[in-house]
Amino acid sequence: MYEYFANVYDELNRKANYKKRSEYVLKLFRLYGEKMPTLLLDLCCGTGEFTKEFVKNKIDVIGVDLSEDMLNIARSKCNSLFICQKASELDLYGTVDGAVCMLDSLNHITSKYELLKTFKKVSLFLEKDKLFIFDVNTVYKHKNILANNAFCFDKEDYFAVWQNETKNNKTEIFIDIFKKNGENYTRYSESFFERAYTDDEIKDFAKKSGFVVLDVFDDLTFLKPNEKSERLYYILKKI
Repeated sequence: MYEYFANVYDELNRKANYKKRSEYVLKLFRLYGEKMPTLLLDLCCGTGEFTKEFVKNKIDVIGVDLSEDMLNIARSKCNSLFICQKASELDLYGTVDGAVCMLDSLNHITSKYELLKTFKKVSLFLEKDKLFIFDVNTVYKHKNILANNAFCFDKEDYFAVWQNETKNNKTEIFIDIFKKNGENYTRYSESFFERAYTDDEIKDFAKKSGFVVLDVFDDLTFLKPNEKSERLYYILKKI
């Protein structure tokens, strides 16, 4: 999965502001945890941009992702342990004292059964009273922002077209990447799904997996969610 997409992922997500988001998450750990994590699970770590930021903060990180192509890029960025695994089949060598899943990665798990398995796996390898912090795209964003829209990215050495098809709470994403090769372009195409889960569904998965939900915030704030929130951060505690 994400074979060629991995090569342009960082460029397409340039506005994600990894530093700001990692600092926000670390602030949540300080506010809700007994202490900062010493060994952190970065689930669905992708190309390792967040892993790199956490390492800069002197935290040991285990990065896990389904895509070997993403992980190959991540390994070039920082000296961390990276494991190629499906989130719902997570199998670590021991426990961690903190876990994160960033940039709506959990939305890419489109089966409720698989998402519940993922929550249970994180709970299994997370120490008691420690935090699992993640963000998700909302139902509102899927229906009103992603919707059936298309987005174009015109870069120096490639051109990309991102098209969405949304039905109910599920969005299929089609990406066509035209890589410049001299005077010509080579086309690469990939597609994948995202699914939006309701607040009640997420809290139900958390409860069934041995977590208590400490708080939910609108994107990068300490404000409660509203009907037009596009991204939410959840702070869960292992009980």
